[in-house]
Amino acid sequence: MVRWGIVGAGKIAHTFSKDLELVSGGKLMAVGSRSLDKAQEFADVYRAPHAFGSYGELFESDTVDVVYIATPHTGHVSLTIQALKAGKHVLCEKPMGVNKDEVERMIQTAKENKVFLMEALWSRFNPTITAVKNLIDSGEIGEVGHLYSDFAFYALDREEDGRLLNPDLAGGSLLDIGIYPIFLSYLFLGMPSDIMAKVHFHETGVEKQCSMIFDYPNAQALLYSGLTSNTDMRSEISGSAGSIFINPRWHEATSYTLVKGNESTTVELSKIGKGYGHEIEEVHQCLAAGKLESDLWSHQNSLDLIYLMDSIRSKTGIKFPFEQ
Repeated sequence: MVRWGIVGAGKIAHTFSKDLELVSGGKLMAVGSRSLDKAQEFADVYRAPHAFGSYGELFESDTVDVVYIATPHTGHVSLTIQALKAGKHVLCEKPMGVNKDEVERMIQTAKENKVFLMEALWSRFNPTITAVKNLIDSGEIGEVGHLYSDFAFYALDREEDGRLLNPDLAGGSLLDIGIYPIFLSYLFLGMPSDIMAKVHFHETGVEKQCSMIFDYPNAQALLYSGLTSNTDMRSEISGSAGSIFINPRWHEATSYTLVKGNESTTVELSKIGKGYGHEIEEVHQCLAAGKLESDLWSHQNSLDLIYLMDSIRSKTGIKFPFEQ
């Protein structure tokens, strides 16, 4: 039985904990928060036997094998490194770090302490996305020439000191949701040869819209993230012999549609709960096999992804106050 600890007691931690209950081989044993009352309240909901009023107490305890870091982006690097140095395996919510320097430091610490580390890019393990990747890799739609993917919702009415609109918390659309379409292009087409990007900034200083073109030798990917409006959130991958549509909302999809000529086929695929259960299963399998990183979403994959986001930020002037 893999013993899990939760670091942070916000919305995403609740979603993760609900899915953990649906996966065999693991159990939530402890919750850490900056408030003991909040940690205890969370622990009571999910019947976790231990609650800690600081993250350090959780890391130093002998109650867990692996921790899920569920704090805002800016807490990922320090908390992950602290957990790794305490000998705990880590599943860190995406993005793993705010920039490549942070991700490199986290990976180096994991290697030095010989513990498992994975970025919680849960869509990588979604059964629908896995099936679509297999179809593309097998040549089902021929040579891919075009990919479109977006992730957007309206959020400009939210509190300005909250996670999305606060530059001190690395807010904006790119790191929070732009990471999804960027990941999809990377997963299906690899590293682009060139990147073009344009952004609009919100009055708080965070970027609120980001349009990107990833250029490949024989393909282009049109990607978008934004906090100014809702979109359908359907992804399309088109090739010389057909197209695949990952149906809304594509990052947590339960179906895809394959179109070839006049034939259209929709395939439904179930998932575990919200969808976090599949990354939990991957962690369990890696730990059982003694692996220190996942083959499906490796340390190099995380480094590639943050490199792409750093490149977009460099081209568009996205910078946070705490960065030099």
